[in-house]
Amino acid sequence: MNFKRFLAVIKARNIEFFRDRSSLGWNLLFPILILVGLSFIFSGDGKAVYKVGVLNSEFVQSTFMETRYVEFIDYEDSTLATLKLEQHAIDFIVDFSEEAYWVNQGSPNSYLIEKIFIGQHTDFKRLETTGKKIRYVDWILPGILGMNMMFSCLFGVGYVIVRYRKNSVLKRLKATPLSAFEFVSAQLVSRIFIVMFMSSVVYIGCNFFFDFYMLGSYFDLFVIAVLGAISLISLGLLVASRSKSEELIGGLLNLSSWPMMLLSGVWFSLEGAPNAVKIIADFLPLTHLVAGARKVITEGATLADISYHVMALLIMSTVCLALGSYLFSWNTER
Repeated sequence: MNFKRFLAVIKARNIEFFRDRSSLGWNLLFPILILVGLSFIFSGDGKAVYKVGVLNSEFVQSTFMETRYVEFIDYEDSTLATLKLEQHAIDFIVDFSEEAYWVNQGSPNSYLIEKIFIGQHTDFKRLETTGKKIRYVDWILPGILGMNMMFSCLFGVGYVIVRYRKNSVLKRLKATPLSAFEFVSAQLVSRIFIVMFMSSVVYIGCNFFFDFYMLGSYFDLFVIAVLGAISLISLGLLVASRSKSEELIGGLLNLSSWPMMLLSGVWFSLEGAPNAVKIIADFLPLTHLVAGARKVITEGATLADISYHVMALLIMSTVCLALGSYLFSWNTER
């Protein structure tokens, strides 16, 4: 590893990005426009489907569990379930083994579900809680920023490398002492700087207008964001490692990004989703980025609490970066 060559490539790539005003402007405006639009679209009160948290539901036998238009979510941790209720993420909690239920005093949905519940169970102990409601814009924030990071990482790296290869830039670089590992690593570090800079500007700027909900540490949020960016960039480097045409890389990048948009919890929670969906989602780096950031923001989780997501991102990054460096091709000839 020659750090002089390594830093020269980083500098050149950063200058190239910031001189492209259209790309710079789109990376700034795209997530802001989505956040503004969704804040107006979902500004109404309540949701069409009620959500009920059930503590240890394995041996529950109750006709209440058959209520239509109610989604039942199993929780093993009563503290987490109570936090969800306080944040209006769920509308009601019931523990059949302890014959107790919880309601949120400030939630209209909680009031209505309680009326349905006590129509079937009259001898349960009633417990109350209250808390600040998490707006949809607060809940979806990690997903929007994560999605923007995904596109910037995948397409920003993939298209650039294929363009370099197609225009014989890589062929010229091959004639220099620069190694494939040095070039790939420099692209990784350059894109991390660009992605984190742009995401930080968007978050700080929007926070002045939306006053985002935040329970956890900004340092923990930054760390999980960096790990997510590294994983996504490594995936982009792997996809582009041998691609020869812009048409092919466009298809491959779309093939990589669309499953993550649909299955990584960007737009909706994966709680209550089929196990098959959750298994597929676990193999997608955006899932761990969004889930980890969301836990830090809405639940006050620490890096230790989200260690599963941290380890998953580290493993994905290592595998993709190693394979990308090994398979990397300088030439356009087949």
